[in-house]
Amino acid sequence: MLDPLFQLETLLDLLLSVVLGFLIGFERKLRYKEAGIRTHTIVCVGAALMMIVSKYAFGEGADTARVAAQIVAGVGFLGAGIIVYKKNEVHGLTTAAGVWATAGVGMACGGKLYIIAVGATAILVLAQCIFHMNFRIFHSKKNYSIKIEFVQVENENLKVKEIFGVTRFNRLIIKRTENKVIYQAMLNTDIEFSSVKLNEIMADNPFISSIERCDND
Repeated sequence: MLDPLFQLETLLDLLLSVVLGFLIGFERKLRYKEAGIRTHTIVCVGAALMMIVSKYAFGEGADTARVAAQIVAGVGFLGAGIIVYKKNEVHGLTTAAGVWATAGVGMACGGKLYIIAVGATAILVLAQCIFHMNFRIFHSKKNYSIKIEFVQVENENLKVKEIFGVTRFNRLIIKRTENKVIYQAMLNTDIEFSSVKLNEIMADNPFISSIERCDND
């Protein structure tokens, strides 16, 4: 049996994991992410606890590396539950990676690698803050879907492509009504057109009968 005083000292490792897990989770909570303070704190403490138990509860001959490997796999499974595919976009991937990394911080606490645990926490929080800054290099391009209907007489289709900065239509339906040829087209553009801009486009181009933004289709 381990010395009770030593066990009390080891509780400090768990308390450190609480603080570090809280700091990582607090940054996620400020950004209204799926996993916040409670999830990151519990993951961090749980990983630290499992490291402590594997290191001290089974004697000198125990293979502590096997428990550490199971922590990594288990938290990876937990992170998979955070990732959601919604409206043609993947949500929660960064948060899931953060939970996985938080488990690593807890493992460092349980392994008494205090400087590494604190340093990794600082790096994680700092990296998240920097990557959320409004720099274009950190943001991926977003595509906007636009459904447009217009009368085709001569080269109106080319004019529409020029207006929206595209080279092709994703989908095109051609109708003939009352001696008119009507084009119903769907296009994707990385330019975000406001409602005011779309109204101006329709006012300047009478051949356009309707424009619909359907980004989440």
